[in-house]
Amino acid sequence: MPQSLRLVEPPRPAPRPSGPRRDDFGFDRAFSESLQPLAEWFYREYWRVEAEGLENVPAQGRALLVANHAGVIPWDGAMIRTAITAGHPSPRYARMLVAGWAFAVPYLGEVLLKTGNVLAHPDNAIALLERDELVGVFPEGIKGATKPFRDRYRVGRFARGGFIQVALQAGAPIIPVSVVGSEEVHPVVHELPWRADLLGLPAFPITPIWPALGLLGLLPLPSKWLIRFGEPIDLRAHGADAASDPATVLKLSERVRGRIQDGLFDLLPRRRTPFF
Repeated sequence: MPQSLRLVEPPRPAPRPSGPRRDDFGFDRAFSESLQPLAEWFYREYWRVEAEGLENVPAQGRALLVANHAGVIPWDGAMIRTAITAGHPSPRYARMLVAGWAFAVPYLGEVLLKTGNVLAHPDNAIALLERDELVGVFPEGIKGATKPFRDRYRVGRFARGGFIQVALQAGAPIIPVSVVGSEEVHPVVHELPWRADLLGLPAFPITPIWPALGLLGLLPLPSKWLIRFGEPIDLRAHGADAASDPATVLKLSERVRGRIQDGLFDLLPRRRTPFF
């Protein structure tokens, strides 16, 4: 892979220098540490997150976190990261893969970059894993984040299984992550595809308070969260060449999806209500 990664920075009006404190993906560790108290407030006080299985996240070395996705705004990625930085015996930052549209949002894009998030692309994921980083991915994509509330906690198809190809090529174990609570943060009751096309957005979801309450409608609801980090799935026996075998990729993709879904089914009964 070339030394200068053209896929690191998402499209923007003008390039910005990374600066001496930032790596070539834009990650600023000092900036992330300054936001840690705020992240932990959301984690402990607002969403009252309970995380289990953190021992399955390696203290060092490469691994690919694969999680279900919901909530329109990627709060789930932030809470997965915070679970590891706040609760793991050896805290480390997970580099979450984020869709390109989020980086185009004023201010949000810069915050995403400085806190270690990366434009979702296989080359970026492989590059980080080869540096023995912890990388997070949401294979459901925007369809998962904007799924109707009636379909909550039903893990959608993982498209072509690109994350499996990434894990096989990088020789990284997969850690399935089941997240309960994110579906109620911004519950989607309807979607307006024509409005999304008009605004150039991947989706335009309607929630009980958005867009009715304007900017106030973007505030996340205080749901109760449970996060489970499952046992790692070691793919090394398949070898890197298996990444070019569609049948193997599909089989492994469904295996991971099933593990995440099982985790959700196990966690959901533990909540008396979505908000308590």
